[in-house]
Amino acid sequence: MSLLAVDRDKCNSCGMCVLECPPGIIELVEPEALPSYVEGREEVCIICGHCVAVCPRDAIALETMKPEDCAPVRKKLLPSPDQVEHLLRSRRSIRVYKKKPVPREMLAKLIDIARHAPSGHNAQPVQWLVIEDTKEVKRLAGLVADWLRLAIKEMPGMADYLRFDLIVDDWDSGIDRIMRGAPHAIVAHAPRDDVMAPQSSAIALTTLELAAYSQGLGACWAGWFHLGTMSYPRMMEALQLPEGHTCLGAMMIGYPRHRFRRIPLRNEPAILWR
Repeated sequence: MSLLAVDRDKCNSCGMCVLECPPGIIELVEPEALPSYVEGREEVCIICGHCVAVCPRDAIALETMKPEDCAPVRKKLLPSPDQVEHLLRSRRSIRVYKKKPVPREMLAKLIDIARHAPSGHNAQPVQWLVIEDTKEVKRLAGLVADWLRLAIKEMPGMADYLRFDLIVDDWDSGIDRIMRGAPHAIVAHAPRDDVMAPQSSAIALTTLELAAYSQGLGACWAGWFHLGTMSYPRMMEALQLPEGHTCLGAMMIGYPRHRFRRIPLRNEPAILWR
């Protein structure tokens, strides 16, 4: 059975699927013909679903994706350009959290939204680790503090530049500037030999952060946490990721304690026009 299926009664050979196919492997051999794969290129299909999503007559299906199984785009739910702009400008990195835990279903909802983020070649390499236990988040932050102490001795140049000493001093005095007392953390991981996974993870985590804001939650990139996983074997051992996987980013998640009332200023963009 071919991966591509076309309903002969519905298709009017408009050619939208041909134009929108990312790898360009769908063709209309003749003006009135049904869409079909270019000979010998069926295996190049990345199963992105563009052909299914764009067809105005529900005539295109893939073996793994039928139009009736795909949620329709509802125009009434789409935000206006001004609303999108305000969402993006008003988003803040949240570093002060309530002690209130986030329900598991809400954390799962964020990941469900983030899985729709684009990925290179539609490989969808990102997998997720949710550190739901607040005590475990704090324990992992403590491991990062241990690594920072070690790095001060072994990597003094980097440690001085990034002021590892201040982070450690605060930790020792009971101030958590590593995970900021966040009740939860979400880690993106993927096979370490997947060359497209780092970019895909960054896009997925960014999507997750924006989704968190839209749901009334707060999020912040856990940079010290991620740096620790890349440099400290005890951190990777503690995460217990699947064999061959590496941490590609982490996000603090929780309810923000405070409401931001203004959008702070930012530098003007440096743009080259050609």
